[in-house]
Amino acid sequence: MEAENIAVVADAASSAPKNDMWGLLLYLVVVFGIIYLFMVRPQRKRMAEYKKMLDSIKVGNRVMAAGIYGTVKKVGDTSIEVEIAKGVVVEVNKNAVAGVDK
Repeated sequence: MEAENIAVVADAASSAPKNDMWGLLLYLVVVFGIIYLFMVRPQRKRMAEYKKMLDSIKVGNRVMAAGIYGTVKKVGDTSIEVEIAKGVVVEVNKNAVAGVDK
């Protein structure tokens, strides 16, 4: 009788961690899936739209860069020249552009 009780207890103890491991793994997969859907994916989409906006900058566009509005006079690979007043042209990094008006 006592040997049977020990065997039952040993079987229960050995099967519990396996079930807990699969449950924990499933829980982690669900949590990471939710994080991906609500945080990572939308951020990637916003960054793709921002890159598309930066690539669409042309001479003559009105832009807001570093809080200053101006008209694009020259477009380079990593920077643009913006006229903020008559005769006042500043060079601005493209990543500082927050918005483009056509």
